[in-house]
Amino acid sequence: MSKKVLVVDDSRISRMFIRQHISAKNPDWIFSEATTGQEAIDAINADKPDYCTMDINMPGMLGTEAAKIILEQHPDVRLVIFSANVQESYQEEAKALGTILVPKPVNEESISQALAYFAG
Repeated sequence: MSKKVLVVDDSRISRMFIRQHISAKNPDWIFSEATTGQEAIDAINADKPDYCTMDINMPGMLGTEAAKIILEQHPDVRLVIFSANVQESYQEEAKALGTILVPKPVNEESISQALAYFAG
């Protein structure tokens, strides 16, 4: 069964890399993208995905702010936060939201962590 994934990052390269690595392991999954937190909220409200990857530092609202709104409205979306900011405060904030923080750079290891979280 195909799953839907929303990849949220203001970096086109990061979005492409995340998409490529996830689709290599799950070729039947359907992807959409957003470049800001507000775009992510709008995309999820329009066509709720099963999974979402979210960057923290983006124009406008922080990814953690967007994640909070998304998870309050759609608690069954499995959301992973990707960030180069791996300070304990960000990890605690992710945990408080009911998700995990996966360190950037995006690579096979970080994608594997996200996929393991998606699998529950």
